[in-house]
Amino acid sequence: MGQFVDAALSFPTVLFTFLLLVIIAYWVLVVIGVFGFDSGDGDGSEATGGAGLLSGLGLGGVPAAVAVSLLVVVAWFASLVGGTLFTSTPALVAVLVAALVCAWACTRLLVLSLRRLVPKERVPSRADFVGRVCVIRTRRVGRDFGQAEVTSADGSSALVQVRQTGDEVFAAGSVALIFAYDSPGEFFWVMPYDAELDPDRPI
Repeated sequence: MGQFVDAALSFPTVLFTFLLLVIIAYWVLVVIGVFGFDSGDGDGSEATGGAGLLSGLGLGGVPAAVAVSLLVVVAWFASLVGGTLFTSTPALVAVLVAALVCAWACTRLLVLSLRRLVPKERVPSRADFVGRVCVIRTRRVGRDFGQAEVTSADGSSALVQVRQTGDEVFAAGSVALIFAYDSPGEFFWVMPYDAELDPDRPI
């Protein structure tokens, strides 16, 4: 036990030992509920700060706390092994460098595997409104004019531009069905909606 403690508190392992203690304390506090688990990851172009750095190192796509924890654990273990095998100062400096490289390589491999287990967050898009019922908010809807209010799956509502292909009459307050989205024009195509024909209508 004494040799283990000496090795853990000797250069270069001591540099990672304190970080390892911080990591252990963090996860203990997460488990007992003092800290909430930050599931944000360093993937994507909007990642900044520490998450952006991890993403730049190829360690994005998983929660930053997980990537940092893996880095510290692997670096600590590699330096502990190297520190017990070598004693000269130049060799220990080389062990430090090797431990950092080993930590990055091992963490990158683990992150690649973990990415498959982390569900991708789905980004809402306007296409989500297709197939939904909307309420017309203008006096008419034509091929060049019209607005409607549509409610998304999360309960929020939006006022969108709508158009129709036919000559149906859409009065303000009437209900219509969105059946397509025109990306270049940034509007939705709507058609008359008859609630009696809805197979999902409540009986």
